[in-house]
Amino acid sequence: METAALIVALVIALALFFDFTNGFHDTANAMATPIATGALKPKAAVALAAILNLVGAFLSTEVAKTISGGMIREDQISGDVFPSLIFAGLIGAITWNMLTWLLGLPSSSSHALFGGLIGATIVGFGMQGIDFGVVVSKVVLPALLAPLTAGIIAYAVTKIAYAVTRRYDGKPDGRDGFRWGQIFTSSLVALAHGTNDAQKTMGVITLALIAAGWQSAEHHEPQLWVVFSAAAAIALGTYVGGWRIIRTLGKGLTDVKPAQGFAAETSTAATILASSHLGFALSTTQVASGSVIGSGLGRRGSEVRWRTVGRIMVGWLLTLPAAGAVGALAALLVVWSESAGMGMLGVGIDAVIALVIILGLFLRSRRDEVHAGNAMSEVAESGMAVKLEENPPPTRRQRRVLAERARQEAAVRAAEAAAERAAEKAAAKAVAAALAKERLAASQAKVERADRAATSKKAKQDAKPKPKSKGKTK
Repeated sequence: METAALIVALVIALALFFDFTNGFHDTANAMATPIATGALKPKAAVALAAILNLVGAFLSTEVAKTISGGMIREDQISGDVFPSLIFAGLIGAITWNMLTWLLGLPSSSSHALFGGLIGATIVGFGMQGIDFGVVVSKVVLPALLAPLTAGIIAYAVTKIAYAVTRRYDGKPDGRDGFRWGQIFTSSLVALAHGTNDAQKTMGVITLALIAAGWQSAEHHEPQLWVVFSAAAAIALGTYVGGWRIIRTLGKGLTDVKPAQGFAAETSTAATILASSHLGFALSTTQVASGSVIGSGLGRRGSEVRWRTVGRIMVGWLLTLPAAGAVGALAALLVVWSESAGMGMLGVGIDAVIALVIILGLFLRSRRDEVHAGNAMSEVAESGMAVKLEENPPPTRRQRRVLAERARQEAAVRAAEAAAERAAEKAAAKAVAAALAKERLAASQAKVERADRAATSKKAKQDAKPKPKSKGKTK
């Protein structure tokens, strides 16, 4: 009994640590875009997200029921072995979370948890311990549909946002009103994240309590202390801030503008809240990433960095099998120690190995530390509201504006031409008058010269002495 109690205590402690890693791993889902656009300061953003994650954890328990009473057939597994298998599954989930955090990949903490639990259960009990119908309907299908749905919604909302505010096209980003909207939508995403992801840890702890016989298998509702502890753990992790992943989502996928951020967060929040209500344990990271990609495609002239998208998708594909493989290896040690009669030795070895891996990854991250001061070196450098093509096709409104502008310019040109012609006529008249005046003056001068010449000639003639008359000689 003491051994079982110790294992359950270890499971609870490790589950809460997973919840902590989930918090800082998924902070980017809500706060990467408002930090990227300058709507919120980095520290204020993570503090707001932490508070709302805490509140959101109390709003719904449907996802917790999916984990504690659906995916794993705990009623068919021995209560003595199952808590140890949960411990092994958590090791797989935490290891994958820490590795993808180091690489700055926004992978799914939820799928890491599911993969670890599935891998450990298969090794410890076999395929019959998994209800694959639940896995497909409430894990795999949402994983495929949710990012696509969120991306389509974000694409449509972004198109609408830029159509409504088209007057700012080609100008320095004047859509500052969307920054205020981002504060509301990012808060809604953080609240939705609390309603979905915190409950996964509640479900794991409840699963361990049921397996140990400390809670009735007929009631899968998490106990109040479980809700409080899981909410506090994810809120603390959120406040720490996963700055590496914030950098990837904030500027690694596309250059996010305020209207884009508003559209992406609206889509993310709507998708997560709907899934929480239906009990779908989807990945909030995949939803947020799909929304950012959709908003990037929706902004005309925006560039989506498909190489980064490819890396993230590879991480998504590897999450379930990779976490499952680590969980299975950890479960092998548990099964081996149980079969060899060594009791908790396998659990102890798993714990030591997990501690070494976690510390190793953390120390490696310190070599190139990413923090609030350098995660977003390009915050709020919005540039142009819409990156216009060299010769973009004009919209209907732009065509009307251009036609009116051409009509006005034609009228101005006509007036200028008329004024120019009038000026030319006036100048020609002035020139003709000047020429006539010059001709008159020349004619008068000629007459005067002729008069002076005649007068001078007559004077000369008058001045000549008259010849004397010759008389007759006697």
